[in-house]
Amino acid sequence: MIKESEYIKVLDDNTIEINLPSELGYERIAMDCSASFAKIVGFLPERIEDLKTAVSEACINAMEHGNKNHPDNRVVVNMNYSDHVFTVTVMDQGEGLQVSFDEMEPPDITKKINNLQTPRGLGLFLIKQLVDQVEFNKVSNEGHIIRMVLKLVK
Repeated sequence: MIKESEYIKVLDDNTIEINLPSELGYERIAMDCSASFAKIVGFLPERIEDLKTAVSEACINAMEHGNKNHPDNRVVVNMNYSDHVFTVTVMDQGEGLQVSFDEMEPPDITKKINNLQTPRGLGLFLIKQLVDQVEFNKVSNEGHIIRMVLKLVK
């Protein structure tokens, strides 16, 4: 069983919440916790790696873009496993995306690989490739939420 700490709350047998400061490095707590939880419920190692990357990218985006690296702002990660579906939400205290994800220009991977563009800016597109479903929402007065869904495949 995953132990509680000052950052992690076990809300019930299917739900864990993590409350983190907006400081790079703390995303590893969410990444490791999600990996442990996914392993417990039976996810395959390859799928766990997808989950870890998606959670890490979402947390880093929340810290850097949502909370503008303000250490007093929090990133809240909620994980739930039910009916063979693993759902992760990452909430920051920011205003959310200024454009819809579908309106965003896709990154030019070739230019990034050849160092013609900065390697940054791949997070949202990477998340979309790694999870079964992703949604970007705005929650009034609380912040911005990204919701990611991964289905258990055995």
